[in-house]
Amino acid sequence: MKKCRVKDSFFSPKGIGIREVLLTSGCPGTEAKCIVRVEECRGPVDCGWGIPISEGLACVKMPCVYIPPENRFKYVWKMLIPNKTARILPDDSAIMEVCRDTRSVTFQCETQENGNIIASVKYTVYATTETETKKSRRVETGQSRRTMTDAILVFCLVTGIIVTVGVIFAMICMILHW
Repeated sequence: MKKCRVKDSFFSPKGIGIREVLLTSGCPGTEAKCIVRVEECRGPVDCGWGIPISEGLACVKMPCVYIPPENRFKYVWKMLIPNKTARILPDDSAIMEVCRDTRSVTFQCETQENGNIIASVKYTVYATTETETKKSRRVETGQSRRTMTDAILVFCLVTGIIVTVGVIFAMICMILHW
């Protein structure tokens, strides 16, 4: 009797994704596992917060949740405004590029199939000033870490030199005392 085990491999089990169905016994040769088929799988619609494809100081590229072929789905991009109704944007592509503004903006993309929402993901695009502030904080933190690392390296080097000189001095004393 053949046993099958299901393993999710593409996107997590949230929204749409691809799942491999693996055979755990009865595989050809000495293989412990083998792929029987690859199928589409579904999960909860809300995929939470996404990570942009690329993020620069000026613009951000954000993807909707999709699997190939991407043209089989409809994509609805919304700008989420606190305490107001979301504004639907004219962009209907799977990937949207947004340039930073003077304030942070949250976007949401709904992936739809046959009029039903099958996945939804959100992104916050930080303002130019916030991005520069975060960058300067990273630089300051990096410099303080470098200063600490340099101090530790100098301490280790000085300690190593003192120990080496001490060992050489002890060896000379032992040879002279012999």
